[in-house]
Amino acid sequence: MAPLNEEQLVQIRDERREQIMAAALKVFSRRGVVGTKMSMIVKEAGISHGLVYHYFKSKEELFVTLVRSAIDGSQDAMLAIKNHPGSAYDKIRMLAEDMLDEQGAPYFQLIYQARTSEGVPEEAKQLIYKYSMGDYIEILAPLFVQGQQEGTIASGEPGEMVASFLTVLTGVIMVAAVEDQQYHIPDIEMLLKLITK
Repeated sequence: MAPLNEEQLVQIRDERREQIMAAALKVFSRRGVVGTKMSMIVKEAGISHGLVYHYFKSKEELFVTLVRSAIDGSQDAMLAIKNHPGSAYDKIRMLAEDMLDEQGAPYFQLIYQARTSEGVPEEAKQLIYKYSMGDYIEILAPLFVQGQQEGTIASGEPGEMVASFLTVLTGVIMVAAVEDQQYHIPDIEMLLKLITK
């Protein structure tokens, strides 16, 4: 068997790092920092304990890395939706679908955990408070105004509507994280009725 070249080694390292981060996201998004042990991440990733420490010095460093990624991703998603072609209703629907999607929900759960949990590292707190609800309102309020002008979004103060809608979506996301068999995420159309005419 031929030895691995540098490109193959880099690819393996990148894949391992992503594997660890995906497992950590799943655990942190449900349990927060205090409720997560490195052993839980190791088990979820299906790797050895020592391998995690090869990539991350501590649980806190891993959490901060994920929070940074989640914030950057949520900002990018909001801006992409704002600039996406289509009606305001279509864009708001796309945002709700992205937030509730299996891929997107854990990132929003992680942001919520970082905002509300005990024991959040100071660096993660600073990242979280760098972007407030006001930033999301500033990005999304013009969509609500556009929707009101198009006749698809209910009347009301746009900033208040954005804040309320995001609060409802966050609540749905967090309840879904509990893994209760009796709970299911409501249909997107039902959620959109909160803001549409």
